[in-house]
Amino acid sequence: MPRHLHPRAVALAAVGLVVTLTLVGCGPQPGPSIAGPSGPASSGTAACQTAPTVPDDLAGWTPPATAPAIVPIIINSAGQLVCGQNRILFTLLDTSGTPVGAPDRKASIAFYDLARDPSKPITTVDGTFVWAIKDARGIYIANASFPEAGRYGAEIATSAGGSTETLRLTFDVQPSSTVIRVGDRAPASRTPTLADVGGDATHISTDTRPDPAFYQTSVDQALSKHEPFVLIFATPKFCTSAQCGPTLDSIKPYVTKYPSVTFINVEPYKLKLVDGALQADTDAAGQLQATSVTDEWYLINEPTVYVVNREGVVTANFDLIFSDAELTAALEAVK
Repeated sequence: MPRHLHPRAVALAAVGLVVTLTLVGCGPQPGPSIAGPSGPASSGTAACQTAPTVPDDLAGWTPPATAPAIVPIIINSAGQLVCGQNRILFTLLDTSGTPVGAPDRKASIAFYDLARDPSKPITTVDGTFVWAIKDARGIYIANASFPEAGRYGAEIATSAGGSTETLRLTFDVQPSSTVIRVGDRAPASRTPTLADVGGDATHISTDTRPDPAFYQTSVDQALSKHEPFVLIFATPKFCTSAQCGPTLDSIKPYVTKYPSVTFINVEPYKLKLVDGALQADTDAAGQLQATSVTDEWYLINEPTVYVVNREGVVTANFDLIFSDAELTAALEAVK
């Protein structure tokens, strides 16, 4: 069952539990490819205009008469896609719900502003394949900009073994979001450090092999020292998406590669020590509770990774899953 990360948002279990959107029938192939933004998404917190309402029976965008062999799913949480640039995660499932994405399966995605022109895409971008669970479950990442709020369509063209399929779905773009995003200033959060627990990282981290470097500095300290930093919200023991442990492990090698960057891991849920081990400090209903730091960043998902520059501005934000190329580019920009 999904846990609440913030009172106004529900956590998403990536790749295992995904957001179900409206699937629609296959339509015409997209028009000429238009290069999408290649860098991290920019802040979408500023409100923008909303397009007119789109009818549910819009021609070309209604559910198919028969279930498709491959089902496309956008993984981003409801309300997370907003005006401006967005980092979009999507996956492809077979009829049994098993992801079929693979390094040799190509997938491009064309986006339509359905209220303005449901027949012409506003942009078409190639999805970058990334393993969520190595050699088992993979997803695709695409960056695109939405000019206004409203109903959008996505047309995914996927090919493998010489066969190409085109699939459609619809989704909503919101005018704004409370979640801290690229371009926003990082909150000066007081995050737990080794100094708070006598040097014992197991008292503030559920990582089975905690790297002490991740617990030396608090976010507010890094900001006051004008240190670029990476903030990782991840809880290996209580993660709802099975990605927290792999996320931490994948970031650990970067500590030595980027000595000028501070790395900070914080548990997003309230914990308590029981017989020397961290346990969930649940509410009366037995549900995980967000920490004050989690609330300050208005998180929707975990794990979530932020990269912040020396001026305290968020320059990259990776929800759930990211590629080595994405993280390396973000670190190179702030080191």
